[in-house]
Amino acid sequence: MSWLLALDVGTQSARALVFDTRGELIARVQERFDPVYHAEQPGWAEQDADLYWQAIARACRQLWQQGIDPQRLRGVALTTQRGTVVAVDEQGQPLRPAITWLDQREVAKVAVMPQPWRSLLATLGVSDAVERFRRQAECVWMAQNESELWARTHKFLLLSGYLNYRLCGEYVDAVSAQVGYLPFDFKRQAWERPWSWKWSALPVRPQMLPRLFEPAHCMGMISARAAAETGLPQGLALIAAGADKACEVLGSGCLEPHMGAISYGTTATINTTQGRYYEVRPLLPAYPAAVPQAYLTEVQTFRGFWMVQWFKEQFGHPELQRAEDEGLIVESLFDDLLRETPAGAMGLMLQPYWTPGVREPGREAKGAMIGFGDVHERAHVYRAIIEGLAYSLREGRAHIEKRTGRRIKVLRVSGGGSQSDEVMRITADIMGLVAERPHTYETSGLGAAMNIAVGLGLHANHAQAVAAMCRVGERFVPDPQRQQLYHQLYERVWSRMYGRLRPLYHELRSITGYPD
Repeated sequence: MSWLLALDVGTQSARALVFDTRGELIARVQERFDPVYHAEQPGWAEQDADLYWQAIARACRQLWQQGIDPQRLRGVALTTQRGTVVAVDEQGQPLRPAITWLDQREVAKVAVMPQPWRSLLATLGVSDAVERFRRQAECVWMAQNESELWARTHKFLLLSGYLNYRLCGEYVDAVSAQVGYLPFDFKRQAWERPWSWKWSALPVRPQMLPRLFEPAHCMGMISARAAAETGLPQGLALIAAGADKACEVLGSGCLEPHMGAISYGTTATINTTQGRYYEVRPLLPAYPAAVPQAYLTEVQTFRGFWMVQWFKEQFGHPELQRAEDEGLIVESLFDDLLRETPAGAMGLMLQPYWTPGVREPGREAKGAMIGFGDVHERAHVYRAIIEGLAYSLREGRAHIEKRTGRRIKVLRVSGGGSQSDEVMRITADIMGLVAERPHTYETSGLGAAMNIAVGLGLHANHAQAVAAMCRVGERFVPDPQRQQLYHQLYERVWSRMYGRLRPLYHELRSITGYPD
């Protein structure tokens, strides 16, 4: 049977995953790294771009040491974190550390756009939105603050484009990886036409961008240099897949609009796949799906399951120490905290805005926890974090259903958080829907592998690939009593928190200057 290699580069690790055409995970190697290494200013988040490549190379070499024969591979596909950018010179060398998607820097003031565009954008009522877009664009920051480096920038790439270059020696990328502050037309799923306002708003020029390929198309072949560094066979086909969230949705089997895909990753998201372009919130685009000519109606909670890691680092020392002493899996001990506490955490409620948003929540947003009493302990705080994330995704589901006019009837839950039975139960109860766990939690890698299978003709199309390679593992049915409790807490308390606290967030921002 054919083997398919998915390279999955996330925020905290890189994984080399070998699947077969039935969706079975044959082998897995994970190389962990710190999410960021460089932070000169509060809110900055940078990483050595070469670190990602070296992690991929080490993961591949470990696969061969485990007995995987690279000659059995039929193809390779890459899926990565989104929004991380790399500027390279004419030799393809990074000019500076990658600016990761966690970075919050903005420019204080942008250059005035030409008068015709100013008038048109004002007429359309989007001047403020375009101003925010420009202030947050990494390329604008580089052009203003590192003008010498920007003048030497030959290509301005997402992390996926940079790693594809390291794999095949060509500046290529997948259409469904294009999520960021770039001149990309999300509706057409292509670089903007020459007359688009984005070329005036951003300093990027067309020749600085990679050639784009639809999912399942061959982008190139593994180069001799990449083969020497990774052990991959020279000439192996490199197939276009997509960004991690897009591949997760596909790998979860969510091709139909009534299927909601929840990802409990560093960013928590809820998604559906649609054949039409919908902006769930005005001016926030529908991202490309990991299947051709389809769209994701995504709603995000930034710093989603990053908050769980934050809790472990700040308050989880007893569990971490016990796991080390007794050789236990630490996640199972944190599940005990959820079992020890009742639904609703005895009135403790969390608003998970640990990172400022874009529109709703806005740039002023902060996290909040209300309802403390002398009965509350660490376990209640942990449960409130999990419940707060689920409430946030429930709100996202409501936005998707209202915008598309279609009900979400079933949930597929993936990402690291989906490995917890207690998290799955909380999700089902808060959503009021059956929550299904795919047969593998490596759904982003599986989605990439599906694109290899389709691209090489091992499955006729993406629907057949899903039917053959994706299965439901366990199903979690809502408990009626807990569902009713959560419904009341969501409707009467959680859904009102942001509106009530927003004026105070503005005051905090004006006093402290954070977030700037």
